[in-house]
Formats: sequence, C-alpha cells, structure tokens
Amino acid sequence: MTAKTIAFRVDASFAMGTGHVMRCLALAEGLKSDGVDIVFVCRKHTGHMLGVIESRGFRTIGLQAPTTNWTATGAQPTHAQWLGVDWQTDADDTIAALDCMRLDWLIVDHYALDARWEQRVAGLASRIAVIDDLADRLHACHILIDQNLVSGARERYVELVPEGAALLLGPNYALLQPDYRHFRADARPRGGSIRRILVSFGGVDSLGLTAMAVDALLAEHNGELEVDVVLSAQAPDYVRIEQKIVGLAHFRFHDRVPSLAGLMLRADLMIGAGGTTSWERLCLGLPAIVITMAENQRSIAEELARRGLVRWLGDASQATVTMLRTELAALFREGLDAGWSEKCLSIVDGRGVERVSTVLGANRDMPIVIRNAMADDEALLLEWANDPQTRQNAFNPQAISTQAHHDWFTKRLNRPDHCVLFIAETESGIPIGQIRFEREGLEWEISYALAPMFRGVGLGRPMLDRAIQHLRGQRAVISLLGQVKIDNPASSKIFTALGFRRRQASPDRYIFERSFKE
Repeated sequence: MTAKTIAFRVDASFAMGTGHVMRCLALAEGLKSDGVDIVFVCRKHTGHMLGVIESRGFRTIGLQAPTTNWTATGAQPTHAQWLGVDWQTDADDTIAALDCMRLDWLIVDHYALDARWEQRVAGLASRIAVIDDLADRLHACHILIDQNLVSGARERYVELVPEGAALLLGPNYALLQPDYRHFRADARPRGGSIRRILVSFGGVDSLGLTAMAVDALLAEHNGELEVDVVLSAQAPDYVRIEQKIVGLAHFRFHDRVPSLAGLMLRADLMIGAGGTTSWERLCLGLPAIVITMAENQRSIAEELARRGLVRWLGDASQATVTMLRTELAALFREGLDAGWSEKCLSIVDGRGVERVSTVLGANRDMPIVIRNAMADDEALLLEWANDPQTRQNAFNPQAISTQAHHDWFTKRLNRPDHCVLFIAETESGIPIGQIRFEREGLEWEISYALAPMFRGVGLGRPMLDRAIQHLRGQRAVISLLGQVKIDNPASSKIFTALGFRRRQASPDRYIFERSFKE
C-alpha cells in the first residue's frame, strides 16, 4: 500500500457506549500495519475514549465537549442527540481540526451523522467511507461498511447511498480486534456437556441483565460448572453480584478486560447481548444465549436466531430469570450439538479488518494474483454480476436469477476447453475481480468485471493484463476479442492501452482485437 493519511470521526460516551470506537481502533490497527498515517477526531463527551485511543499509539484531536442543555430539533437522524451539538457545528469543527491535512480517506462511524454532514466535509478527503448498522439515513459516501448479518442487507441501502457507492456488507467485513484472528486458529467446535459459561452484557450493563444471568446460573448450577462474569466495578449491580458469588470457587468476577477473546476461547457457552460481541463469538465458534439491549440489536438477533446461530430470548424488557433458567436447563440436559458451533465458525473468519484495509489501500501498483475459478466462487460471481453498474455496462441489463447463474456457471466450469474463468486476488487472497475467456474457433472473447469496491483506483488494466499473461501461459492463444458498449469509455481505454485495436463498430458496441504470433 502506498503511504496514505486517514482520519476517523467517531465518538464514545455513556449514552452510545464504546463499540464504535473499538471497531474503528481495530480497523486503524490493520491500517497502521500498512504504514498509514492515522488521526482520530472525537468529541469530548462524558465517557469519551481519547485516552484509550492515544494509548494505542494514535494521534487524537478532541472537539469541545457538548453543553448539557443541547437538544436536537427539526429533521434529524434518530440518534442526533448523541452528537451533543448540531450537525453543522460538528462539521465545521471537524473541518477546522483537519483542514491542514491532505486526507486520502475520512472514515465516519456515528449514528448521528448523515449525508448533509458528509457533503459539508467532503473537501477534506479524496474519499469518504461510512461505517453503519442502522440503514436509517442518507449518506454521501464512496464506500459503506455494515458488518451485520441481516435479512435484505443490500436492498436496505440501495436508496440511501449514491449510485456507484461500494457496499461492504456482512460478517466478512466484521471489524474485530487482532486477537480474535489470532485465537481463531485454536477455536474448537463445542459439543456435549457444558463445563464453562461466560457472562458479559457490556462493561456497565445498566439494564441489570448480568444480575439476571447470575441468578439463573446460581439456581441451575450443578456444582461442576465454571462461570466467568465480566462487569465493571462502576456498574450499578457490581457490589450486589459480588456479594452473591463471594466464596463460590466456580464463579470468577472480572472487572473489565482488554478483550473477551481469551475468555470466549475457553467457554462452551456465552450469555450476552446482541451487539458487536455477536461477531466475536461467531469468529471463535462460541454458542450463545442472547438478550438484546437496544433497538439496533434486534434485527441482528432475529437473523442470527433464524439461522440457528444463537438462542434469542427477546429484548431486555421481555426476558426473565425464569426464561433464562428454562433455556439453561434444556441445554444442560441435552448438551451442545457440535453443529451449532461449527455453523458459527463458518460465518466469521476474522479477516474483516484485512479485507476493509485492502479496499481502502487499493492502488494500480498493488500485486495481483490470478487463479482459476472454483465451485465455491459461484455466489461471489453472482453478487458481482448483479451489481447495478455491472448490469449497466452489460449488453443484457436484466438482473440474473440464482438458478440461471448456477446453470451458466456450472456449464462453463465443466467445459475448460471452451471457457477459462479466472479470479483476480490480492496476495493475501482478497478477491478483486473476474476475467472470463470463451473460445470460438481460434478466437477467445474476453469478459471481465472488477469487484465494486475496487473500482476507480486504476486496477482494471493491470488485472486484465495479468489475466491475459496467465491465459497465454496455459494455452496457445492466437487472437483475443473484447466487446465494449459505446457508452463505456473506461473499458475502451483499457483495451487500447493493452495493445488492442478497434476492429469494427456497430450502433451499440466496439469490437477490440489483439493477435499473437503462433
């Protein structure tokens, strides 16, 4: 990655919690390893994390603390109150803080900020990336990242981002701390008897769910079960819970921990909330009983429960000690099905930071690896094929059904003499795009597409060049053809730069040709 400068605009407070800052720190750690210069811009809310960010080695700029009597008025995002000031003031403060820098990316992770703020600060950076979970407001960004597993993930953002914006959606982009990727190698599928349980509902847990879990476990405890309870000493229930478990050797109380990864790795089951820890648990294959603590956790918990990845007891207002005891009793009696844990491990691989860092750092000089497509690439290629810009540049603009794509893909994989399908990747295996060569007589016709998140950085030409070299290393190629829509000048420019000549034109397309000596 060439040297870049990236700024994060993100906050933490007692109202919004620490999750936004923690996932931005995870991404920043990945970017820093690539030599990126990073600065965090955070408002000094009560409960801010500027000190934590600085302790990780990052520069910070603290914006003035909000006044206690500010109230959001007018048409505002649902969480506008969390900003502490009006969006115009925050935008102007951010511009003043960063105006002396030349930013390659400005990364925004804040439920209170929307397209108006992003348009106002657009001059600060070459590109803007937004991290979101809610899909409840407009954005003016080049990339949107939502790591959550929810039904209709892509559809819910289509009307909220500009045309051509890349969407990085789903747990493949989960922004986890580095230790989760490290510990994943040791993660085992859990099955059979439950011997150790982890309880964590966040550091403060003002809703009292940790106390509920402890009460349920005390009632169902079989004398051999080990329990780890994570809760801040500042939490309202800390002293009461401590008094309940004092002297019980099988219960361990942890007053905050830098990371839950070690405790998760040792646990067989977790009782917790439905937020960011969902992806941490899945990465380490840890089954969980979940109680949601906020509205934005509900759609995630619903989808995880539908897929059999968690046992969801509902919202905090609905869950009771009796419900939790009933669920625990059933699991103690039946034991854990190893398939549950294996399913969790299949969802999150811990490489989300690496994937997002690769996208943010993409450039025309990055190394590209070409490999043959495999059956496992089918879903990815369908996703790329149905990207709106890809369909716009195709001669058939209609969306492709799953079955039609399956039939098409299977047929081509099974005819290697007539079709060669390549995947272009980074050196670390992050897919960049696809290139297809189909033979008619002595001619091979080229079709190619970049993954949406890698557009606009000059990768089309080097990707196609590497694919052609790779094909010629495998086959005796006499002639290559490429058909390009007349209103797609970018692709015409790529073919011309690679030595193709325009052989003929028709009302809707150009045909490019390049010949090779036998």
